[in-house]
Amino acid sequence: MRRSFRVATAVAVAGLSLAPLSASGPAAGATAKRSVMFVGNNWAGTASMVDASTLKTLKSGINLVPDKAQELAAIYANPAKLAEFLLIRYGPGEGHDQFVDDMFTTPDGKYLAVSRPSFADVVWIDIAKAIAKAPGAIVHEEQMDGFRTDHMGLSPNGQRLLVSDSTSRTVHEYSMVNQTLANGTKITMGQRLRTFESGETPHESNYSKDGSRIFHASIGRVYTPGDDVYAGPVKIGPVNDAIKGDRWFEIVRNADFSILKRWDMGKELAEAGYPGMSSAVRPMAIAPGERFIYFQVSYFHGIVEFDTQAPDIDGKVGYKAGTVAEPRTGAVTRLITLPNKVPTMPLENYVNDSAHHGLSIDTTGKTLCAAGTMDDYVAMVNRATGSYKLYDTSTTGHSYEKPYWTTEGPGNRCWVSLSGADSVAVIDFATGKELAYFPVGDHPQRIRHGWVLESILG
Repeated sequence: MRRSFRVATAVAVAGLSLAPLSASGPAAGATAKRSVMFVGNNWAGTASMVDASTLKTLKSGINLVPDKAQELAAIYANPAKLAEFLLIRYGPGEGHDQFVDDMFTTPDGKYLAVSRPSFADVVWIDIAKAIAKAPGAIVHEEQMDGFRTDHMGLSPNGQRLLVSDSTSRTVHEYSMVNQTLANGTKITMGQRLRTFESGETPHESNYSKDGSRIFHASIGRVYTPGDDVYAGPVKIGPVNDAIKGDRWFEIVRNADFSILKRWDMGKELAEAGYPGMSSAVRPMAIAPGERFIYFQVSYFHGIVEFDTQAPDIDGKVGYKAGTVAEPRTGAVTRLITLPNKVPTMPLENYVNDSAHHGLSIDTTGKTLCAAGTMDDYVAMVNRATGSYKLYDTSTTGHSYEKPYWTTEGPGNRCWVSLSGADSVAVIDFATGKELAYFPVGDHPQRIRHGWVLESILG
């Protein structure tokens, strides 16, 4: 019955054409809200809330797993769930449980949606209750079809949430609001609506500016052993690469969740003269105009530039990604190589195959902010020339150990989670100045802009 209801609702939602969605901030006339950045601490299961303008920490240690005891009891009582839980701990979690991956606030500033990998769910948390450590902080929970959640994406108007279901090769859409559609259909916050197909291990999803399209990538089985087939940081070998599974970069039409285009980036790299590189598209940055996409790919210390409108390099349909034929447009146009500070490190020691993991772009489209995860630096890269400035322990005077995510914040700033240093750095895109550096919790990972009611802050 629940599945039938989901299908009926999805048809109703699609029929009303959710795309394009208009971008908006807090609703006019609503209760006053503060612009904030939420920092999720993956291993601690907590979040810090930082004023997006003043860069001052407003709240820290916000518990995003208040139901931890109950969840663990249910897991340990079920052998199948326990096996999956331990696989996450000793695979992607590097020996730690992954309690917080991604988070976004609802448009009204009252709730925080959180994906929790080790619990394979996404929950909606009452921010005021979580801060007050009051009971009933979790107001809604949705379980994945598979056994792990990962990245999320928020629509420009804040009404829809995409959640990557890591082991089911799908991305699910949820409502972030209570809403009555034009045809009378009522949907509620946290309700699952639609699903689209991904490759192996769906990863990052980003909406286009107008909400009409979704840029999505999958990264494959990054937890498999045997990465070091060849010496060097890139050439991993065809057999090993195949073990990782299907890895696609795709553009999805939001109106009906159909696949508009789908590429295998490893094959596109080979066509451009860069054979032996991974197909796994890591974090991406979308340039203004949404023609050029910048990628990080597994094992590569640098950035890939991809032109979605350029003619296919060899002019042939050379492969299929699943059932979708190689598009006649789309080509790798450039590699921006950044310093490899660990040239002798075995690829097996790269965290989840990430040489670099974290990429963002400034509002002008001139500067990229890249997290050099295994290199312990952040690089501010001139998009036109490929020249860069490095931020690390020696240049800043404080630890830049294992940067694991970058994102754009208000005021044209790059926010960086330094997971090995349990800290966050904020760098001004325009001036290149480090504006702030402050501690958060255990293994900060995703950082997201959002809104919170002023009344919650007291």
